[in-house]
Amino acid sequence: MSAQRFPVEAAQIMLFARAIGDPNPIYSDEDHALASEVGSVIAPPTFVQSSAQHDPDYHLRPKIGEPWFGSGREPTGVPRQLRNGSGGGGGGGGGGGGLHAEQHYQYHRPLRAGDTLSAVTRPGATWEKVGRRSGSLHFSETITEYRDAATGELVVTARAVGVRTERAVTQDPPASREA
Repeated sequence: MSAQRFPVEAAQIMLFARAIGDPNPIYSDEDHALASEVGSVIAPPTFVQSSAQHDPDYHLRPKIGEPWFGSGREPTGVPRQLRNGSGGGGGGGGGGGGLHAEQHYQYHRPLRAGDTLSAVTRPGATWEKVGRRSGSLHFSETITEYRDAATGELVVTARAVGVRTERAVTQDPPASREA
């Protein structure tokens, strides 16, 4: 995901905070925010995830006239043959056969109403763990850097970890010998 421009608007911050059930007035009350240490309305920690809606190619963004994740009879709404190779890759949800395992946010400064960000996503580390019964777990990390579009200043680094499972191959027990 790479949002070319991601405007951070006060009304969207308020709606996002309401949607996640966080009543902190720093997200909606300008007078309260002005009197706070940060001095302005700021966004909740997970707000940068909404930048995906500013990326026209984001694979989970609904597109008019096209099946999308959660829109139909199939578990994802999109028939299996259309999903292969269409995003979701190494995990993280979105119908790609993986699971979202972790999400981390590192804030380099508060994200304020009025900011405009750009986002660039790149692959991170990959690793594998093997269990005797569960098979292989393939982990992949995705790093997204959110920068101030005007200055290039790094504002937030988001790190997502997805996991794909690969079942262990079980062998049939040896045939019993009868005496």
